[in-house]
Amino acid sequence: MRATLTIHTAAIAENWRRLAALAEPAECAAVVKADAYGLGAALVAPALRAAGARTFFTALAEEALALRDILGDGPAIYCFNGATAEDARDLAAADVRPVLNSPAQVAAFRVAARDAPLTCALQLDSGMNRLGMEADELSALLDDPAALDGLAPDLALSHLACADDPADLMNRAQLASFEAMTAHPRLARLRRSLAATGGALLGPAWRFDMVRPGVGLYGGLPFREAERVVDLEAPVIQLRDVAKGEAVGYGGAWVADAPARVATIAAGYADGLIRAMGGRARAFHKGRALPVIGRVSMDLLTIDATVAPDLGPGDMVSLLGPDQGVDALAAAAGTIGYEILTALGARYARRCV
Repeated sequence: MRATLTIHTAAIAENWRRLAALAEPAECAAVVKADAYGLGAALVAPALRAAGARTFFTALAEEALALRDILGDGPAIYCFNGATAEDARDLAAADVRPVLNSPAQVAAFRVAARDAPLTCALQLDSGMNRLGMEADELSALLDDPAALDGLAPDLALSHLACADDPADLMNRAQLASFEAMTAHPRLARLRRSLAATGGALLGPAWRFDMVRPGVGLYGGLPFREAERVVDLEAPVIQLRDVAKGEAVGYGGAWVADAPARVATIAAGYADGLIRAMGGRARAFHKGRALPVIGRVSMDLLTIDATVAPDLGPGDMVSLLGPDQGVDALAAAAGTIGYEILTALGARYARRCV
């Protein structure tokens, strides 16, 4: 008996359409890194292309090259983490555009550009201190007339650190920094992009020429209008009656304070159901909330099914679905929806609707 993960590609496409309408006249790209947030780029990317997406982002060069094989010619594909200069020929042949994050990466790709200019993007650090060139590095680079020889940058981008909190003053500080950095005359012809999902929701000032939604496509916060993208159901393997005072699971972490009916479910942390959610998460059956009790183990978890006397072996309980979204399940584990989505394991029977 296997748990089943259902992926609603039509909902992903609809989420993209809603964000694209919100972002107009800016282009709405699509972030499909980490195998489309764990849901399968081979399923998700074609659905997004059919919906109208024309620009895609991955994290790694290898992901981008695989995505080119999936999508074929046409869409623009960028890889956020850049790439080694040794990858330059393969990237150019596949029309994959590395995002160059430092003067060292720029210099390395200049050397690699032998046959024709390499199309790329430039990432600027507007205050997050993670990836990208800081203002002084960018100025020094652009003061060198030959600094971009052999390169054909077509996009300048940055990333917001606090976009999920519209009231955070850092959003305006990064906006001002990005505007100042991209005001350099040598960047005037480049398109600009600052916003992912949260930034796109902040308002028109943050959208520039392109927004790059990721988690919003997959049903996650802060895009509250998103349609549900995944359903996760797991089968009951066994049920037992537990007397008051008996313990359940590793470490005896849960002890019955009254007679209870306990169901053991075929899913665990090897399937992305994070161990920290033990004792806090819930499963659902026919709309009834069934608390996860004790510790989540590698392949199994246990639930208190006392209020569901009709639940039997082989029945499915819902962990993600109409009763509980990805962010609610994440909250039970003390994490965020991104981690839940990208952790969903390979053992599920996957189906696409």
